[in-house]
Amino acid sequence: MKKVMLVGGGKIGVAIASFLSGTGDYHVTVVDRDATALERMPRERVDVRKVVIDDAPAFAEVVGGHDIVLSATPYHLTATVARAAKKAGAHYLDLTEDVESTRTIKALADGASTAFIPQCGLAPGFISIAAFDLAKKFEKLRDVAMRVGALPVFPTNALKYNLTWSTDGLINEYCNPCESIRDGQRGEVPSLEEVEHFSLDGTEYEAFNTSGGLGTLCDTLEGRVENLNYKTVRYPGHRDIVKMLVRDLRLGVRREIMKDVLETAIPITYQDVVLIFVTVSGWRHGLLTQESFAKKIYAQEVAGRLMSAIQITTATGICAMCDLLVAGKLPQQGFVRQEECKLPDFLANRFGKYYA
Repeated sequence: MKKVMLVGGGKIGVAIASFLSGTGDYHVTVVDRDATALERMPRERVDVRKVVIDDAPAFAEVVGGHDIVLSATPYHLTATVARAAKKAGAHYLDLTEDVESTRTIKALADGASTAFIPQCGLAPGFISIAAFDLAKKFEKLRDVAMRVGALPVFPTNALKYNLTWSTDGLINEYCNPCESIRDGQRGEVPSLEEVEHFSLDGTEYEAFNTSGGLGTLCDTLEGRVENLNYKTVRYPGHRDIVKMLVRDLRLGVRREIMKDVLETAIPITYQDVVLIFVTVSGWRHGLLTQESFAKKIYAQEVAGRLMSAIQITTATGICAMCDLLVAGKLPQQGFVRQEECKLPDFLANRFGKYYA
């Protein structure tokens, strides 16, 4: 039985602990500074510890004896947890969408004896695995467009949105610059811009630039694709309101205020849907061809617990990568990109099947 330390007992942490402990193959120790969060954890094959993470050497003592560390914490703790995992000799996986944090993880992984696998959620995460699987089918690439949204099934407020995951992560995506490749040139574009509209199954959506969703695909596909971009999907009108908050009211530079506003005014929901839409075009057998991957995943009951779609997709993303690492289907040391995972392996996994 593998010993896993899960850092972070929030909405996603509860789901991760439930999935892993339910297999009987993992014993999970959940650490968090919030005792209330720890009380929500499952109890079978799960231990909980109240821990305040101050520095990597001290936290490495806590990590000691564990085979794998899974980080489901806010992005500002990512580097500290990763350093502690390296010092303790444990494999490391996280859910971060933060570009700078991922660059730090890549540097830490250099020369490491264990695997460092960041961005193991939905986007970044599974979306890169799906997009790269499509891209490999083309002899020459032109466009790779990745679209993901976590949306309420029953939108009732002006934002047409409910909180479904980390508020810190959401604000980070709305405020930070976005990587892309345009006309063969790699660069950054502003978040909340380049709005587009599309429909899927008769429902209208909008999509716009947000940070972090490409993961490491810019590194992987640079020089091989003309255009590569990632956009978040929302119901029409959402982006205009968020842009007013971030830019006009300047809450993008006062993020704690924005977090307080959102968490005070916008309720969470477990009645949500995750939309995944990837389109790749390029040349195959001499013909300009397009192929797409589209999926909708809804909230459902898992092991007697109602889980939102974003909980399920994010948690099963990192759980599947953990499983595949243990099974030897991923590199066992150094920096590991999401797209190094084969889509058939992921979808055949007991956790990845929730995407199938």
